[in-house]
Amino acid sequence: MMAMEDKIVFDKVTQVFELNGKAFTAVSELSLTIADNEFVTVVGPSGCGKSTIMNQAAGLLQPTTGEVRVDGKRVQGPGPERGVIFQQYALFPWLTVRQNVEFGLELQKIPKSERRAIADKQLELTDLTAFADALPKNLSGGMKQRCAIARAYAVNPSILLMDEPFGALDALTRVHMQSQLLDTWSKEKRTVMFITHDVDEAVFLANRVIVMAARPGRIYKIVDVNLPYPRTDEMRLTPEFAAIRNEVWDSVYHQPND
Repeated sequence: MMAMEDKIVFDKVTQVFELNGKAFTAVSELSLTIADNEFVTVVGPSGCGKSTIMNQAAGLLQPTTGEVRVDGKRVQGPGPERGVIFQQYALFPWLTVRQNVEFGLELQKIPKSERRAIADKQLELTDLTAFADALPKNLSGGMKQRCAIARAYAVNPSILLMDEPFGALDALTRVHMQSQLLDTWSKEKRTVMFITHDVDEAVFLANRVIVMAARPGRIYKIVDVNLPYPRTDEMRLTPEFAAIRNEVWDSVYHQPND
């Protein structure tokens, strides 16, 4: 674990839903600490509660018991320090790329000239400067997701919560987006909690991979990714990467039956 301050703390969180008139425990007594500026990925079988704990951290879902804390304060709802990015791009189709990126800043009453400067910086970071005046319908899937990331970064959140943001992209675009995200993260550090089904993606991005088990959702294993940044495509072919990938893969797909 890196010598950093705690940023997100899950303290014995349990989430119970009602399903067909019966109580269903989606997450049980889960505790996890994510450090400031750490990049953590979360993987696990379907139904293990990955999205549930992200929604708890986002303040979109209150735990049945236990609590989530950000910067030592209990999460009781959404907040500007937490940027949330879902698999669906959720861009406003009638606004240009730059206007989409400026949207949150406009809500914060940031002056127009300052909004423009902030948006242009984020467009440069996400390699979208040439498309600043384009409408979302004219963008590829990867460009739309980069725009969503730029919009989240523009309001200067200290945390990014990302729920399978590259899941709908083709394989080649997905690999490019992973590198683009790490490049942006390295330039402007954030604490990142990234949900994915893709083991290779989880290892390539993260400082640590959190492997969850299902029924009920809980932490099964935490795997440290002791690979240097910047991560390169060539690194994916190394024995070191393969060893970590195999450890995570085995932890996800060969969990003992309860």
